[in-house]
Amino acid sequence: MNITNWIGRTERVSDTATPTPFAALSATFDREAERPVPGTPLPPLWHWLYFLPLYRQSEIGADGHAKRGGFLPPVPLPRRMWAGSQFTFHQPLCIGDALERTSTIAEVTEKSGRTGKLVFVKVRHEIRREGEAEIALTEFHDIVYREAARPDDVAPAPKAAPVSSSWLKKWVPDDVLLFRYSALTFNGHRIHYDRKYVTEVEGYPGLIVHGPMVATLLLDLLRHQMPEAKVLRYEFRAVRPVFDIHPFFVCGEPSADGKTIHLWAKDHEGWLTMDATAVIA
Repeated sequence: MNITNWIGRTERVSDTATPTPFAALSATFDREAERPVPGTPLPPLWHWLYFLPLYRQSEIGADGHAKRGGFLPPVPLPRRMWAGSQFTFHQPLCIGDALERTSTIAEVTEKSGRTGKLVFVKVRHEIRREGEAEIALTEFHDIVYREAARPDDVAPAPKAAPVSSSWLKKWVPDDVLLFRYSALTFNGHRIHYDRKYVTEVEGYPGLIVHGPMVATLLLDLLRHQMPEAKVLRYEFRAVRPVFDIHPFFVCGEPSADGKTIHLWAKDHEGWLTMDATAVIA
């Protein structure tokens, strides 16, 4: 089967931005948990609370994701990770909005890396208010599929994070934090909550902190430091997994003109785990 045949496939999903998921994520991030009134803008990336992957239980594979095939190509590699994303925020999404997301498989690329075969899938999402032609949010989602861990695998050399930053916040991940985020995003991927699976089957030392959650916490740091800022564009790249066995840190450094913000996450040893850039107005 030629998985590049999936390029160009589309999927449309409708949803309504209701207030309870917003309040629940606020509580998960240790913010006030009041349910917002209609018209309240969604913070950047909080659209991930909607358009949830509602696969039937019989459609779930061994890793907790949907079985291969359907909209995403049936990549015959067992490990799947969110590698990064790029966003353009054209206009705000608000509580109460009826929304439609059109998703398209933009690219499918096969490569060979240090640890074996790799497949990269890029998905383009366009979100509109129902009945409107203008796009409110454009998102590109990069997914990487990898071979199973092998005993002789050698971890890639880590990259040091910047030593100093203007902004820094410490997070101590635990089972409950990861469970709550998984539940809010209806993410069944077992690497985030099943310690026996993630250590014995996938070979990691602990539960993996969700990449999208770290990306959202980076923007939460920006929101806290610059509450009046309007995010125009944002991109992030996952560099190294974050595990629940140690704290991690989200950091930020505004540029001299204050319009570009370098954001990054680092682990307890100071190694870079996520690199991101936000452009604001």
